[in-house]
Amino acid sequence: MKIDALSVRVLVSAGLVLAMFFLLAVWVLERGFRESAEESLQEKLQLHIYSLLSVAEMSRSGRLKMPLELQESRFSEPGSGLLAVIRRGNKKTVWRSYSTLGARQIPFLDIAPGTAVFVADKYNRFELHYAVIWESEKNGLPRKYIFSVAEDSDFVDKQVHKFRRTLRSWFMSVGLVLIMIQFGVLRWSLIPLRRIVSDLTAIEAGEKSSLDGRYPSELVGLANNLNALISSERAHLERYRNTLADLSHSLKTPLAILRGCMEREEIPRQTVQDQISRMNDIIEYQLQRAAAKGHRKLTGKINAAEIVKKIIMSLEKVYRDKQIVFMVEIDDSLQVCCEEGDLYEIAGNLLDNAGKWCQKNIKVSLLGITEPRADNCKVLLQIEDDGAGIAAEKLTEILKRGVRADEKIQGHGIGMAVVNELVDLLDGKLAGERSEALGGMKWRVYLP
Repeated sequence: MKIDALSVRVLVSAGLVLAMFFLLAVWVLERGFRESAEESLQEKLQLHIYSLLSVAEMSRSGRLKMPLELQESRFSEPGSGLLAVIRRGNKKTVWRSYSTLGARQIPFLDIAPGTAVFVADKYNRFELHYAVIWESEKNGLPRKYIFSVAEDSDFVDKQVHKFRRTLRSWFMSVGLVLIMIQFGVLRWSLIPLRRIVSDLTAIEAGEKSSLDGRYPSELVGLANNLNALISSERAHLERYRNTLADLSHSLKTPLAILRGCMEREEIPRQTVQDQISRMNDIIEYQLQRAAAKGHRKLTGKINAAEIVKKIIMSLEKVYRDKQIVFMVEIDDSLQVCCEEGDLYEIAGNLLDNAGKWCQKNIKVSLLGITEPRADNCKVLLQIEDDGAGIAAEKLTEILKRGVRADEKIQGHGIGMAVVNELVDLLDGKLAGERSEALGGMKWRVYLP
């Protein structure tokens, strides 16, 4: 599996997102558990203070007395980590547990009576301070006492450490399972892409002619475009092959005639000239047909109005002597899905023919088609002239190569054949009829 493979990228990305989520979740859960453990410790220390208050007694002399043995045995064990101190409001220590021997003293904290303060000191201990007012039986004077209980943070740290170890082991196990599931889902999701790659490999090897598999809806458009591209390239290759074959076959007869002329003592110049002209016509036609690019689904759209206007400007100069009047109705916003050269060929040949045949007027319309059509054509190019027109029975013939409507008009008779072929390649439609407005010929070209 390659590092730059799509499946690896998706898997690594998903793994990173999953790892970041787990790390954040572990941090949040650990923090929440620590806060919960500290709250639990605070409640535990509060119970210890209540226990100390329950056994504390005030002597007749006004001194606070504590029993020698407490209910919590850890107060009697030095180094147990559980400490207790009772002070008066003037910081004087009244009593402290045996567990404070050898331990750092609990700092004094002056607080208001009836108030409990839970803090963490600099010695890595949690402390709870609680202030009470106790009246002396001797003189009835109130005295303020502060009960302080502290416990090492090991209690909380051990719980958090155990929770962290359990949590991380579970998250790691769950993460590995999720990654394996993600890998399986990813492999299953990419099956259609691998199928397309396999089909393309089969097409390259000549085992298939197109992408004919069943693909998800998201890949149907891609498969259709690839099939259109493959068909277009094959059509181009086939057309080039046919053009070369036609060219070689068409040149055989003129070359044979020329060879025969060269064997004569007196070379017939007119015959040679006719054959040279014929060969020139054949070559020009074949080159134009070979240069036709035709329709491609992936070809970008071009502005048809600009191209038609450029052709009209050129023809105004070519037919300056005729002083042709061009009546133009063009939608400047129209876009046509084809190559620029193809549109030049189509519009150029039709306008040039109109210029040759017209008396004085040519009408050019480039409009959008609003009504839905079965052929999905969206643009109409219509060219009309006031010439003699073409008989209905000749409309089919002039679309063949080498056929001209009027032999007196100069030309090679291949322009309309190229137009017809290009329109067909573009999945469009070419229609010709007599113009009702001008009386001459009217050509309609429907383009996608």
